[in-house]
Amino acid sequence: MVAGGGLGALSRATGRGSGSVVGGHAILAIDPAALERLSAGRQVALVSGTNGKTTTTKLLACAIGAGGRRPVVTNLLGANLPAGLAAALAAGEPGATAVLEVDEAWLPKVAASVGPAVLMLLNLSRDQLDRNNEVRQVAQRWRNACEQLPPGAVVVANADATGCPQCGGPIVFEAEGGWKCSSCDFSRPVAEISLGQDAGQHYLVLASGERHALALNLPGRCNQSNAVMALAAVLGLGGDMAAALEAMTDVREVAGRYATIDVGGVEARFLLAKNPAGWAEVFDMLSPAPTPVVIAINARTADGHDPSWLWDVPFELLRGRAVTATGERSLDLAVRLHYGEVDHTVEPSVSEALRKVAAGQGAGGARQVDVVANYTAFHQALAVLRKGGPDAQDAPGGASSPNGGGTP
Repeated sequence: MVAGGGLGALSRATGRGSGSVVGGHAILAIDPAALERLSAGRQVALVSGTNGKTTTTKLLACAIGAGGRRPVVTNLLGANLPAGLAAALAAGEPGATAVLEVDEAWLPKVAASVGPAVLMLLNLSRDQLDRNNEVRQVAQRWRNACEQLPPGAVVVANADATGCPQCGGPIVFEAEGGWKCSSCDFSRPVAEISLGQDAGQHYLVLASGERHALALNLPGRCNQSNAVMALAAVLGLGGDMAAALEAMTDVREVAGRYATIDVGGVEARFLLAKNPAGWAEVFDMLSPAPTPVVIAINARTADGHDPSWLWDVPFELLRGRAVTATGERSLDLAVRLHYGEVDHTVEPSVSEALRKVAAGQGAGGARQVDVVANYTAFHQALAVLRKGGPDAQDAPGGASSPNGGGTP
């Protein structure tokens, strides 16, 4: 689509954004059925979930395209609504395998349009309470979408749960990771592919007992799980397991996640946590104390305007650390930290918060800081430090969201 490509290029040239959304809007305005047309003749894998979909999409795209064996088109800038998907497909090589991250609320509509060969369902938890419905309603729409998939389609689904998928009743956890419902006869299905661990080494474990070592350069058990999901999709797409495993080791950051930037001689490592489930994983990734932590919170459209989720995060785990609350909702965060008895300082400017932390660390002190931010605060902080400019909230219009209001 020439019009879409031209608008995207104009957006990038004028510094208004990545162009990954505006071009797609133009494409869909001209051709409302563009997703169906642009996905025709392709193998398509859709990746969705509350947390982990951007990382899993990156891992899967690298695995499928390992060694240049297959051309791949993907959307790695978080543009996971229809406009972003249309722009990605239009820019990709005709016939290339498409690996697309999709907002969980939009997944049924997108799946109906593109007819995926593989549908990846990572997890669902409460997120963006002002925009999404309750988790069970989203899950039911996912179930309906699975029933409408084309013949031969493969569904890769997370077998973990905190409530019964069949009746909604409480579940009872068993040994070896199993569970069963306490109200009906539903129990955890036998996993065809799972994550195992032995002597500190993580493995992909097949139902046959066959094991493949996972050697990722991404931190956290959550990313080991993301890799297992991606490898399951590789098998569903007919990819090569050995090549996929090797390709995944080359992934060291994902759209800025886990990137490190020098701030006044101090290494700032960036982590994304946009809801309580994401924070539960980030706590395991933090550098050991006394490494300071800067937490940046916004509440824009792409974050969800309701910051009450802060009260569901066990910030008490940060007691004893040097913590700085920053971002547009730094005061909301400060109140939560106060009641969690976490000593902290407040600095609304993200860039100034990082500079103050860096300046306060002498030659004999820590030389690293962990920066944990929710979606728009994360991209705002990265842009500020990489370009050396003022905070995005100080600029006219603020920072744009590459996904146009969806979730990362």
